[in-house]
Amino acid sequence: MNSSNIPVLTRLSDTHQTITSDDEDVRGHTVTDRSGNELGKIGDLIVDEVERKVRFLLVEHGGFLGIGEKKSYIPVDAVADVTGDQVRIDRTGQQIADAPTYDPELVEQKEFYDRVYEHYGYAPFWGTGYVYPPFPRLPGRP
Repeated sequence: MNSSNIPVLTRLSDTHQTITSDDEDVRGHTVTDRSGNELGKIGDLIVDEVERKVRFLLVEHGGFLGIGEKKSYIPVDAVADVTGDQVRIDRTGQQIADAPTYDPELVEQKEFYDRVYEHYGYAPFWGTGYVYPPFPRLPGRP
C-alpha cells in the first residue's frame, strides 16, 4: 500500500466490527508512558476497515471532569505491553502531550497520519516493509 491509497480509518465504536476476544479489548484501559506514569484512558480504537486492523489508540487525557480533555492518536506500534487493565507505551508523557491534534476541518486525514507517525518516530503502516505489531485482533484477520 502506498501513501496515495491509504484507507479511511474509523473509530471502532462507529463500526459493526468487534475485537476477537473481550480479553483483548483495551478500550477503557489506563495508558501509562514508558516510565509508568499514568497518561489517560483509551477512549476508542481507530481501525482500518479494509485490513481489519487497529492502527491507532485514541487516548483521552488531561482536563478535569471532561473539561479541557485532549484526545491523542497513538500508533499501535508504540504499545510496549498490555497487562490487566493497563497499556504501557514506549514513549514519554511529554511526547503524548505534544502530539498533533486532529481537526478534520483544518487538516486532511492522510496529512494528519503522516504527522503522527513522524512525531512518534515510526514508519507508517502503508510503507514498504511495514510489519504489524502484536496487538488485539479484529475477527477475520490473523
